[in-house]
Amino acid sequence: MIYFFVGLLFGSLVPYMARRFSKFLPATPAYALYRLFKQPKKVKNKNERYQLLMKAYKWRSLMCGLITATLSYALFWKLGGNHIGFWLVFLWVLILLAEIDIKMQILPDILTFPLLIFGFLFAACFNDYTSAFDSATGAMFGYFMPVVASLLLLAYSKDAFGGGDIKLMSAIGAWMGVNGLLSTVLLSCALFAAYAAVKGIRIGAFGPALSISAVVVLLFFL
Repeated sequence: MIYFFVGLLFGSLVPYMARRFSKFLPATPAYALYRLFKQPKKVKNKNERYQLLMKAYKWRSLMCGLITATLSYALFWKLGGNHIGFWLVFLWVLILLAEIDIKMQILPDILTFPLLIFGFLFAACFNDYTSAFDSATGAMFGYFMPVVASLLLLAYSKDAFGGGDIKLMSAIGAWMGVNGLLSTVLLSCALFAAYAAVKGIRIGAFGPALSISAVVVLLFFL
């Protein structure tokens, strides 16, 4: 149950961290970390609108906490205690990236680049589910596949994939290999297409669909 409660703690902080990212991005990694933990100034004259925003923020924090806690426990149930700490970091960063993309429609390099590097190092050192070769191949596929797809879709939309989406796909490929990446991309395209059809939009934040799909593939198909 420790993974449930640790996930609950981290997840409850996700909306706060996403909000803090929105205040200072883009920024250097050092400044980003400084501002992430620097307490904001206290708000004077807390009016009714501010109180409503804080109430909505608390409910979102609780929802993110419960979702993260449930997924953390499910991941432990799926993988056991074998290097579970690394996979939990992967899961939590995906959740944080999804929240940031929903709020800002950006996937910051300060999160996607380390996720890519740690994914390859994890595969190279421990080699449980993904070999170093498959990790490197998955990272390359994750980068070049959306670039080629963007060129093919250029006449339809010049913003088919953003730079952050490409980096996140590369990071997912480093963690889950080529097969895991392909399954993630196919599922994420289906999820985003369904969301776009319901909302009546053509473009939007693709990071949440990628993150959700990566978690689903990790839990049920890896």
